[in-house]
Amino acid sequence: QVQLVESGGGSVQSGGSLRLSCAASGRSVSTYIMGWFRQAPGKEREFVAAISWSVGSTYYPDSVKGRFTISRDSVKNTVYLQMNSLKSEDTAVYYCAAKKFTYGTAWFDIDSYKYWGQGTQVTVSS
Repeated sequence: QVQLVESGGGSVQSGGSLRLSCAASGRSVSTYIMGWFRQAPGKEREFVAAISWSVGSTYYPDSVKGRFTISRDSVKNTVYLQMNSLKSEDTAVYYCAAKKFTYGTAWFDIDSYKYWGQGTQVTVSS
């Protein structure tokens, strides 16, 4: 089992920045893909970023590419999501997720992630 706890959400004005954290505990995540997803009111949960824990490769959708950066700290067993140039449409509950790396499964495939955090609210006001 892997437990994930997010933190760092809050309210910020448009153009501002926030850094989310996701602390992982339990089973080692050294062979895992760590992802961030978000869900706005009335919308489906969507992919935001992912990172391979072992080699640090990253993947982003076009909607956040160049503004968001995912990283990991192996000492602290924590994944971060640095969000810059925030827009009102970034307002959502942000979730951290984890899955074992498996060839042939897309990193943005929400259904392939086994472990989820409880989510943290991010509100961007214009």
